[in-house]
Order: sequence, then C-alpha cells, then structure tokens
Amino acid sequence: MSEVEIRAGRAVLSGSLNIPEDAGALALFAHGSGSSRHSPRNQFVARTLNEAGLATLLFDLLTQEEEAIDIQTRELRFNIDLLAERLVYATKWAKQQEETRDLRIGYFGSSTGGAAALVAAVDVPQDVGAVVSRGGRPDLAGEALPKVQAPTLLIVGGNDGIVIELNEQARDRMRCDVKLEIIPGATHLFEEPGTLEKVAQLASDWFAKHIGSAVSH
Repeated sequence: MSEVEIRAGRAVLSGSLNIPEDAGALALFAHGSGSSRHSPRNQFVARTLNEAGLATLLFDLLTQEEEAIDIQTRELRFNIDLLAERLVYATKWAKQQEETRDLRIGYFGSSTGGAAALVAAVDVPQDVGAVVSRGGRPDLAGEALPKVQAPTLLIVGGNDGIVIELNEQARDRMRCDVKLEIIPGATHLFEEPGTLEKVAQLASDWFAKHIGSAVSH
C-alpha cells in the first residue's frame, strides 16, 4: 500500500494505492457523503478486490478544507459535477503513473459517489471499462445516464426502499449493459452480517468479468 497525492486543478487529493502482483485492472473508489478513503466499508471491499488480484485506489474526493465546509453545509457531497471532475483527474493521474498506466480501469462508487462515477465514465469513456455502485444515487447523474457506455452494476440493500426506487428509475434510463442487484435484509450502509461481503463479492465478479483482474500471461 502506498500513499499518493493526486493533483486536481488547484486541489491536491490524498490517496491510498494498492497493487497486488500481476494485477491487470485498477478499481478507483468514489466514496459518498461525509466519507473518506478511510471508510471501513470501502476498505473492506478494496481488500476483497485486492485478494481477487485487482489493484485499488481509494482517494479523498474533497480536500480537508472542503471536507470541513461540507460537514457544516452538506453542499459539496451533492456537487456531482465537482466529484466527477475529481474522479476524472484521478483517472488521468493513474493513466500517467508507470505502475498503473497499463491497467484497465473500473469505478466503485458509494452513495453520491455512485452518481459521480457514472458522470465521470461519460467524460472519459475510453478509460473506464466497468462501474459498480453500492447504495448509490445514480439518479443524480441525470442527463449522463443514457450516455454511459461502461457495463454498470447497481447494488442496493433490500431494506433501502427509496434508494431501490431511485436505482430502478436510473437503470431504466440507461442504455448500456446494466444490472440491479438487491441484497435481501440489507439497509443503506450494509451493516448487517454478511451483507458487505456479498457487495464485495458481486463487485469483484463484475470487475473480473468486464475489466479482468490478473494479467494474462
């Protein structure tokens, strides 16, 4: 695991990059509201992906100053364009680094980060091979939805009623290969026993299918 810094315009974003041996693909994590690269849930999913041979980049979409403002106002977590722009910067950064530039890229977004991942996937379609959204708000991607080309997996908890509905509406607007997986008994944060493991396994399988995991020798 290495700590990295990603320049995004005037902002500098902190990240944690983990590249297993023989990794052929890289998952970039776009976390949601009030969360950071230290999110235990995303770290759990990242470890599962690492064990499956995928490299992972968890990074903060907001600077510490922005995070402090957002805690007070909650405005930046819903600024999907800003979050998507930061994800695009991170994607371009990964494409410029020697150790990651040849890896195929997927996005793993949670909460509002799910919408940011879909908007970013439209901005750099040539670089993004798959998207997974966990408890996401893909509806907030708005006009980008029909333009997404990357195969997309939407994962929602079975007890997260309103979010299920919003994901169904988003799915119906999308034209790419899109699948909605509802995990029975799970609430929005997937805190129930075994539910986060299910998320991680579904994400791992989706990425393996669409961007591969290990390098083929």
